[in-house]
Amino acid sequence: MTAAAQVRPARPEEAAALATLMERTFRDAFGAANTPGDLALHCRTHYAPDIQAAELADPAFSTLVADLGGSLAAFAQLQSGETPAEVAGADPIQLARFYVDQAWHGRGLAQQLMAAALAAARARGARTVWLGVWEKNPRGIAFYRKEGFREVGMFDFFVGTDRQRDFIMARPLD
Repeated sequence: MTAAAQVRPARPEEAAALATLMERTFRDAFGAANTPGDLALHCRTHYAPDIQAAELADPAFSTLVADLGGSLAAFAQLQSGETPAEVAGADPIQLARFYVDQAWHGRGLAQQLMAAALAAARARGARTVWLGVWEKNPRGIAFYRKEGFREVGMFDFFVGTDRQRDFIMARPLD
């Protein structure tokens, strides 16, 4: 089991630390399956500190972090906005990012973070949560299924210039 993590909203002054965590967890999860150039392009255009600062200030986003004694170990990011037609549930919100640092895999932190993310989605008025997960990510797919998500469609996701396919998964919040 994990140490008692405090799951809380990310703070504006944590933009650089959050960007570092985001890039590290993305590279850990998908680095071996992508070219270095595409991986670098994706990280540069999604996880820079200024990008995270802008997302933390944007009301369309809610970013939660798992804080273990002042060290960020995981994060989840909700994003309101455009929803794929395949997501049929009422009042949807996207779980746009959900990552746990490798050192904390298998220790219960993901379940704690997911519970907090779903509670935050409810607090924002959502009744449905949806996400995209790479079709070649069996660990992620299995975790989301255990958390009540079901496949409802597919969409294209780019890592750099590489077009990949993601499952769209959704679950009600009832």
